[in-house]
Amino acid sequence: MKIFNTLTAQKEDFVPYGDPVKMYVCGVTPYSEAHVGHAMSAIVFDTVRRYLEFRGYRVHYVQNFTDIDDKIIDRSNRLGIPAMDLAERYIGEFYVDLAALHIKPATSYVRATSEIDGIIRLIQGLIDKGFAYTVDGDVYFRVTRDPDYGKLSHRSLSDLEAGARVEVDPRKETPMDFALWKSAKPGEPSWPSPWGPGRPGWHIECSAIVLDHLGPQIDIHGGGADLIFPHHENEIAQSESSTGQVPFVKYWMHNGLLQLGSEKMSKSLGNLVTIKEALAQFSADAIRAFVLTSHYRRPLTYTEDGVAAAERGVARLRAAVTPRPSGGDVVNEPADLVEARQRAATAFVEAMDDDFNTPSALAALFDLAREINRAREAGVPGEGLAGAQSTLLQLAGVLGLTLEEPRENLGAKPFIELLLSVRQELRQAKQYEMADRIRRGLEDLGIVIEDRPGGSTWRAAR
Repeated sequence: MKIFNTLTAQKEDFVPYGDPVKMYVCGVTPYSEAHVGHAMSAIVFDTVRRYLEFRGYRVHYVQNFTDIDDKIIDRSNRLGIPAMDLAERYIGEFYVDLAALHIKPATSYVRATSEIDGIIRLIQGLIDKGFAYTVDGDVYFRVTRDPDYGKLSHRSLSDLEAGARVEVDPRKETPMDFALWKSAKPGEPSWPSPWGPGRPGWHIECSAIVLDHLGPQIDIHGGGADLIFPHHENEIAQSESSTGQVPFVKYWMHNGLLQLGSEKMSKSLGNLVTIKEALAQFSADAIRAFVLTSHYRRPLTYTEDGVAAAERGVARLRAAVTPRPSGGDVVNEPADLVEARQRAATAFVEAMDDDFNTPSALAALFDLAREINRAREAGVPGEGLAGAQSTLLQLAGVLGLTLEEPRENLGAKPFIELLLSVRQELRQAKQYEMADRIRRGLEDLGIVIEDRPGGSTWRAAR
């Protein structure tokens, strides 16, 4: 199994540090609705995690929420609501979006604001070691103290400085020094620190979360290609300078960016399609298939025609497993269909082992679906198709495809059932705060949840 490592710019054999595989993926800044660019990253790394589990690995998967940020503060001021309330609103909506896209819940979701103590300890350690300095309540990282700075983006410090848009601040020792702690401005949320009230810079939260929840060295760190510099470059610098353990991350994975027209889809640019808008038009399977039809490292242009084509492709796969196998013994299976499903499984694994080549993996599914349909047309009965259908369903599930019939006009029931399922997974992952938020939200809508030893049930309040 090979993974393309951004750090070395080549495919490498996947040999994790140990069990479980430690995986961290940068999350969203929750100041507005998530868009399909966020969906792309979520789908890519959900698929990576699912495939690792399919191959027998256990995965400890952590994702952050940057719940304090200039954009959150600016929007909360415009709306006249507390910044923390704004962030929590959109975190809750993001959980619902993820569930609707069949994204498995992370082992842990961690808010930046829950890690303030660890962030302060990390910054103080960097100051004590001479890697950081204070100026008027702000703290900056000295990039000149890190001889490897620029190794992820494969550029020297001078090249990075020449090409970067750096905020001019005469108080910094060098223009490329970046903020670890920002002193408080009037009216902004802040926390006490040895350097005065303030809040963490953007980059330090991820290092603190990884160190606290996964340790000083992890296997996989994921995110969009736009995070390579400066965010992930700065993560490496502050993490390795703090711990002295190199490498901080064994395999850096970056997905290509989703575009709408000729530009990257972005909240700040306003050229976006929200996840909810996309799901109002297309099934979750179609959106996932659309993303996975392109290799994760390539940029992808979102078009309604493209997702509609993926919807038609999913319909072909769905037809091949309808009616679904009962799960009993496979009987009267033709030899050529046995060979077809074995060939599809082998091709699927070979594709996914090659840096998660989902286009080729999907092609293996379509090849198997075609063979199932041919056998059906040749008169093979349902019990003879069951083995190939089960293989198709299993491999599709590794890609997060349910191949279930689209549900239309069924009222609220399937959505309540979905939220209950997500709540149960959150409770199993000890994400009790978010599980309770789902319960309270359903109660506000008149739905009573009853937790019993055999599972949770619901009923409409009288």
